[in-house]
Amino acid sequence: MATRSRSFYVLGAFFVLFLLFLYGPTFTIAILSFQGPQGGLTFPMRGVSLHWFFDLFQEQAVGDIWGSFRRSFALGLMVMVTTVVVSVMGGLAFRKRFAGNAVLFYLVITALVIPSILVSLGVGLIFSQAGLPIHWASSGFGSQLTWTLPFGLLIMFAVFNRFDKSFEEAARDQGASNWQALRHVVLPIIAPSLIGVALFGFTLSYDEFARTLLTAGSYNTLPLEIYGMTTNVTTPVIFALGTLTTAFSLVIIGVFLLTVWSMNKRRAKQGSDAGKGMV
Repeated sequence: MATRSRSFYVLGAFFVLFLLFLYGPTFTIAILSFQGPQGGLTFPMRGVSLHWFFDLFQEQAVGDIWGSFRRSFALGLMVMVTTVVVSVMGGLAFRKRFAGNAVLFYLVITALVIPSILVSLGVGLIFSQAGLPIHWASSGFGSQLTWTLPFGLLIMFAVFNRFDKSFEEAARDQGASNWQALRHVVLPIIAPSLIGVALFGFTLSYDEFARTLLTAGSYNTLPLEIYGMTTNVTTPVIFALGTLTTAFSLVIIGVFLLTVWSMNKRRAKQGSDAGKGMV
């Protein structure tokens, strides 16, 4: 068995440090959220209990935790659905070259490099000058789409660049219309990618702060509410909230991954059954 070089251990140690830097704050917050009733915001811990998780469900002196959670969840669903639909439509449109397609592509991608706070300011000004109310479900929704749509479109561009058009041609040879080919052939094949776009859209929206800061209006989303609590709340209840929101995000990711795994397993089983039928 060949011995590993020194560079392997150096790079391995660097990777471990990177993981600690990446996830250390999250684990620290999770640990501090289990402090006893007399616990504070720093170490050392004063007892171990679920006190602050129970306290989180009581009426808080400041903030609207559960109202902001409902708004973030609803906004995330709105952004997710819109991102999936527009990304699929954009991916289908860019399968064929048309006048100005390169310019349009770069305009979409440019939204990723513009500072988020400037996007938030710009959207807020547009709504204000147009006499439209600044609200999380309108201006906040629009500003978040400038963040999620470029990611969704890039994914769908990559998917359709590798898509085998012979499947659609075979469906049309069997008499299927364009809509039937899209519904019964294209969408089932790209379904795992659509789930990935949906996951991107929801998670990016759920924890977005900068692009919602000046476009949410009078009602905060959860990231804005947590930021506001950092200046008022001096107990580990804010750590408990952070732990629960992180767990919620992981559950959402797990559900999406489980859905993709289930779809792939079902597709493999159908392929196996079809092969046996031919035999």
